[in-house]
Amino acid sequence: MKEIILQLLEQKSLSKDTAKQALTDITLGRVNHSQMACFMTVYMMRSITVEELEGFRDAMLELCLATDLSEYNPIDLCGTGGDGKDTFNVSTLASFVVAGAGVKVAKHGNYGVSSGVGSSNIMEHFGYKFTNEISTLRNQIEKTGICILHAPLFHPSMKNVGPIRKDLGVKTFFNMLGPMSNPAFPQNQLVGVFSLELARLYGYLYQKTGKNFTILHSLDGYDEISLTGAFKIISNKRETILRPEDIGFSRVKAEALTSGKSLESSAKIFTNVLCNEATQEQTSAVIVNAAMAIWCTRPELSLEDAIGLAKESLESGKALSAFKTLLSLN
Repeated sequence: MKEIILQLLEQKSLSKDTAKQALTDITLGRVNHSQMACFMTVYMMRSITVEELEGFRDAMLELCLATDLSEYNPIDLCGTGGDGKDTFNVSTLASFVVAGAGVKVAKHGNYGVSSGVGSSNIMEHFGYKFTNEISTLRNQIEKTGICILHAPLFHPSMKNVGPIRKDLGVKTFFNMLGPMSNPAFPQNQLVGVFSLELARLYGYLYQKTGKNFTILHSLDGYDEISLTGAFKIISNKRETILRPEDIGFSRVKAEALTSGKSLESSAKIFTNVLCNEATQEQTSAVIVNAAMAIWCTRPELSLEDAIGLAKESLESGKALSAFKTLLSLN
């Protein structure tokens, strides 16, 4: 590891194989904590290359506890986080809206690291019990349309990295890997990223997988469609920039999307959205991101139709029903 760190400090990049081996050594505890922290810190100060990201991803997937849910052809909705915007849990809420619309979801998530309230924080708050039991996960997705894959249960090697990430308290390249390391290996993926540069890297790598994918990035820095301005879409079918008004939404102000900086306030927003008691801005942000996931999984639909399905799922109570039923199955 010392040689690899020196190579990185000399502004040299790693090959795919070297990156894969480096991350394998780190996650398996073959590297001391100081070297782990140094390795992560380097990537806060320089851009990651396609080869490095691909190698890191391959290491994560090789070491994970694979979980076969292919019979359901699910989609994962997962953002990188790390955008520093303190938004409420849009992708988690959108996942229940998608499930309510009849599209199966295998949601990969974790506790917040660079932000206070991750998807696992919010689900745990509501009493959801995480599991990696395949029979339980299949029962959940069959009866509710969704199951939750809590990353630490499927990536046990990450226990060596978690405390260091928490101590650093800022985004690291591990934020980039979350959406790429779903242990169910879903063939449909909606992923939000915090930078345009990363959107292009993701696009290049996902093109090689054969998946249905949609990558989202709001040009003002959000790792999801925020409706605060224009946003970029990169998929296996299209690459475009749209404005909220292009798809029938009004622009919103950034402060309308904040979480309130506490688990309790995030949970209140979460409940309000599912119960149709949230602000129009909060509801619209969830609907548009859910619609993108539906559109990704069912490309024969128009985006307008996908938006209609997302609205119907939320307004009819189907999304809330999926949420309540999932909690009742614990």
